[in-house]
Amino acid sequence: MRIVLSVVFLAIALFQFTFIDIDLAFAAEVSNGAKIFNANCASCHIGGGNILIAEKTLKKEALSKYLEDYDADSIQAIIYQVQNGKNAMPSYKSKLNEQEILEVAAYVFQKAEQGWQDS
Repeated sequence: MRIVLSVVFLAIALFQFTFIDIDLAFAAEVSNGAKIFNANCASCHIGGGNILIAEKTLKKEALSKYLEDYDADSIQAIIYQVQNGKNAMPSYKSKLNEQEILEVAAYVFQKAEQGWQDS
C-alpha cells in the first residue's frame, strides 16, 4: 500500500511541476510577445482593434471568423497570419524570427481570450 501511495504522490507532484513549468514558459512567451506586439503591431492593432478594416480586429470572435482553422488550432492560425500577412497586413516572416512570431502569437491569443482587457 505504501508503494502505491508513493507512486500516486510522485505522479501528482510531477504533474503539478510539469504544468508550473509550462505556465512559466507561456508567461515568458506572452511577456516577450507583448514587447514584440507593441513594437510591430500596435500601430494598426492598438487594444486589439484594427485601424484599417474595423471588423477585422484581434478579438476572439473576429479571429474565429477571419482566420482559417482558428477554432481548431488558434496559435497556429495566428502564426500563419503573422508569417504570411494578407490584404493590408504585411508578412513578418523576414522581420521576426520563428521564436518572436510564436511569442507574439501567444500574446495575441491570450489577449483575445481575455477580450483585450488589461489583466
